[in-house]
Amino acid sequence: MKIHAHAESHVVELDDGSRWQIFPGDLAATLNWKPETDLHLERSGDRVSSHVLVNATDRTRVRVIAAGEAWPDGEVKNALKGG
Repeated sequence: MKIHAHAESHVVELDDGSRWQIFPGDLAATLNWKPETDLHLERSGDRVSSHVLVNATDRTRVRVIAAGEAWPDGEVKNALKGG
């Protein structure tokens, strides 16, 4: 999938129309994304996110949830602390 829009740093819209909210601790990994960046969506077993977006070029993984959903209480803080 390609990026359709990434106007907000924390939300990305893919060319299939889906919108994903990027985990705050993973925003830096998205700085090099371009419209032609090829991304793959995969389900996640992570307690923080339901899915991950994987950059096909460098295999970096970014945790995401559907746009409009809320991050699990306490999990973001724990993940950002490295817990």
